[in-house]
Formats: sequence, structure tokens, C-alpha cells
Amino acid sequence: MDAVQQEVIDIFTRTRALLQGHFVLRSGLHSGHFFQCAQVCQYMPEVERLGALLHACLRGLQFSTVLAPAMGGLVIGQEVARRAQCRFIFPEKENNALVLRRGFMITPGEKILVVEDVITRGGRVQECLDIIRRAGGECAGVAVLVDRSAGQVKFSVPLWSLLEMSYPTYPADRLPESLAKLPATKPGS
Repeated sequence: MDAVQQEVIDIFTRTRALLQGHFVLRSGLHSGHFFQCAQVCQYMPEVERLGALLHACLRGLQFSTVLAPAMGGLVIGQEVARRAQCRFIFPEKENNALVLRRGFMITPGEKILVVEDVITRGGRVQECLDIIRRAGGECAGVAVLVDRSAGQVKFSVPLWSLLEMSYPTYPADRLPESLAKLPATKPGS
């Protein structure tokens, strides 16, 4: 583990954002670990530091807009956009699908960076990529704080993450006994 990854884990641990127990993830999978980024986002020095680390990964990448899915990616997406001095927009759920609202528009050819807090299967990020494609925009890449797939999730564009970890996940009908004994909670993303 390199120094950046250790620093990210330390930030998540110090802010009580890395939880242990029995959790139902947005993907529907179950896990004994959960990254609750909302806990980190209470503390602006930590948000600024994570934003600086994530922005540093993107050196030389050209984009004019950051698109971050609500709710999870909002705070870190806005911080990356602030550091890049570019526009920030977000899609939000409508009928359980992400859509652009509030007058947000993507122009044809607009270079967009997708920023998310945590990915496990990458469903919300893929929805963002689809929004960009349908609008005629061009996705420059995806940047995330934590890639829970440990690099297994692939997109049609480059992916940068501060931390790759693969805590085991399980379908509801295949829980290990130790996890099945604990009450399941769905803390939200």
C-alpha cells in the first residue's frame, strides 16, 4: 500500500467513514464493510485533502465540466471542480434512474469528467456515461475516491481511484454464517 492509499484509509478511519458490520450496498450485494463517505464530507479539511489527492491524479487531463451523481458524488465532485476551476453539474434520481434536471445541459463535444465517491459495480457511473453520450458530450474519464472492485470494474474511458480495495461482497442468498448472524443495515450512499 502506498502513502496516498494509507492516507485515504487513515482519513476514512479517523472520520468513522469506514464501517464494519452487515451492510446492504446500493448494488443489492451484502458486505461486512461499508464506506460511508457522508461521514468524511462533514469535515472540510478532509474533503479538501481528498479533492487535492484526486485532482493530482488527473494531471494533464483536459475537461471543462465535472459531472457527479447525487448524492454520493456531490461533495467530492464539487471539490474537484473547484480545484480544476471548471463547471460542476449533477444528475439526480428520477424514477430510480439518474437524469439531468435543474436546467443542467451538456453541449455536443463538451469534455466531462465523472467524479464519484465509491464504486462497487459502477452502476451510477455507467448511468452518468450514458447521460453524457446521449447528450453528445465526451467523457474524459472517471475519478473516484474508492474502487471497491479492486480494479475489476471497467468503463469505456480511463478510471482513476485513490484507493482500490476488495472487501468481499455476497448475494443475499449466499451470505457467510458470520455475516448472516448480524442484522443487515442499509446506511445509504
